[in-house]
Amino acid sequence: MTAPAVIPREVAFANARQVFDRACARIARDRAAGRLSPEAELKLRRLERQQRRSAHTAQHRAAA
Repeated sequence: MTAPAVIPREVAFANARQVFDRACARIARDRAAGRLSPEAELKLRRLERQQRRSAHTAQHRAAA
């Protein structure tokens, strides 16, 4: 019986980031082409708004 291969943490994160970047690029292309449903567009806008708020809050915390 062979032990399962262990993937180093850095490699796992790099692989996950590649998958995430490809998904974001595909969503951006679909969004630019108008292929997203109104529900998906609404969800994206809400997520973007949340992300901006989180970044803004983190920025103020760092400054304090």
